Amino acid sequence: MPPRSRRTRVRARIAGLLARLGVRTPSCLFALLLACASCEASPQPAPHPQPAVSLEYAVKATYLYKLAPFVNWPPATFESPQQPFRICVAGDASFDAYLQQAVAGRSLGTHPFEVHRLETLTPDSQCQIVFISRLASQTVQEALEAVDGKPVLTVVDSTEPHADGGIVKFVIDRGRVRFVIDTGAAARNHITISSKLLNLALAVREAS
Repeated sequence: MPPRSRRTRVRARIAGLLARLGVRTPSCLFALLLACASCEASPQPAPHPQPAVSLEYAVKATYLYKLAPFVNWPPATFESPQQPFRICVAGDASFDAYLQQAVAGRSLGTHPFEVHRLETLTPDSQCQIVFISRLASQTVQEALEAVDGKPVLTVVDSTEPHADGGIVKFVIDRGRVRFVIDTGAAARNHITISSKLLNLALAVREAS
């Protein structure tokens, strides 16, 4: 049997990566992932290969909204059954387009997803999930302190390698987007993480 073409191998790799979190990717987004991945080859392979930025952001955007069903927020989080579920992007404007495409027409139960970009994260930002990356107006620690104790799932990007304190942190592990979960930080923000999601994490930091 002849070897599979590179395009076929790339398609299989992307499908396997997204399947780790049960992601069912829209055909348009899958086409984007495939197109980006097909362009990421380099004549000289790096010792620690990194995904192309566009592919990396598309995968992170898909992961981000797929985290929501695995998290329990306090009962009073939503004032009405139709209140939007707010996913905020604090800092990196270039991430918005990927996230907007990933959540288009989707909802968590009766709560439609809404994407909001913030220059600065404040205690009254009213986010259910906040993605923190490349902040210009405050440090990652200042952003995390702004929502400390509030029912917000904080997700720190892999572009912040030395930042600690978020509930979820994206990391690049052998060229793949993975995540680490801090259950102690989740408890401080009065939210709980499903064991199913914990089992998919690269590492779990237990509550002390």
